[in-house]
Amino acid sequence: MNRLISYAIGLFIVLAIASSMVFVVDQRQYAVVFAFGEIKQVVRDPGLHFKLPPPLQNVVFMDRRLQTIDVAAGERFLTAEKKSMMVDWFVKWRITDPRKFFVAFGGNLRGAQDRMTQRIDAAAREEFGRRTVAEVVAGERDKVMQNIRNSMTEYGQSVGVEILDVRLKRVDLLPAISESVYRRMEAERKRVANELRSTGAAEGEKIRADADRQREVVLAEAYREAQKIKGEGDARASQIYADAFGRDPQFAQFWRSMEAYRNTFRDKRDVLVLEPDSEFFRYMRSSGGAQTATRR
Repeated sequence: MNRLISYAIGLFIVLAIASSMVFVVDQRQYAVVFAFGEIKQVVRDPGLHFKLPPPLQNVVFMDRRLQTIDVAAGERFLTAEKKSMMVDWFVKWRITDPRKFFVAFGGNLRGAQDRMTQRIDAAAREEFGRRTVAEVVAGERDKVMQNIRNSMTEYGQSVGVEILDVRLKRVDLLPAISESVYRRMEAERKRVANELRSTGAAEGEKIRADADRQREVVLAEAYREAQKIKGEGDARASQIYADAFGRDPQFAQFWRSMEAYRNTFRDKRDVLVLEPDSEFFRYMRSSGGAQTATRR
């Protein structure tokens, strides 16, 4: 019975030692094998692996998946104009060299994130300090992110990590500064609007003045042409009358007198007060003029 117990204890010890010599590496992890605190081996391939039993060797696992540093508390950064801006950003990174990573951070993932956050914060402040608000918000935002990533690349290689991406999620002015900026933008827009309205009014007056001038020119030309035509007509009529008077003055006088009678007695209500022997009624008193006209 005692021998059976001894065998069982011995078997248990052997199994314990054997199990301590075997470790499984997940595909999402690195395995770092230490011997008396010194790194002996970095296992990157997933699967079953062997080592010496403790305390001769032990294993530390490190996450090889993509990591995220998310700063969403709204850090304050000063621009070249000495204006404070609220910035939220995040960084994507992963471990590429477990040996360097362990030497730099002791394998502490949280400590590594804190250290990298400080470095990225310093790089971001330097980039913001070189640029104005307009450049940071719109004009050179992509360039800012690229420069921060480039500045972190060399540092990442020295500590065994790869910086995959740096993104600025939010870049806003402080509420008090935003209000003053909005007021200034509003004033600037009003100034531009007033300037455009003034320019439009001036152009409108210019167009109206030009239209009035053209109207006066057209009317003057039309009046001149009308007077010319009227003068030519009057001259032609005078010529015709002159020719008529020249050919038969008596008939012409008779015809003009008939026209005068027609125009004078056009309306029954017209009243004409003349002496009976007036020259106006010469053709009514004398048959000679009528006979002369009839012969013609």
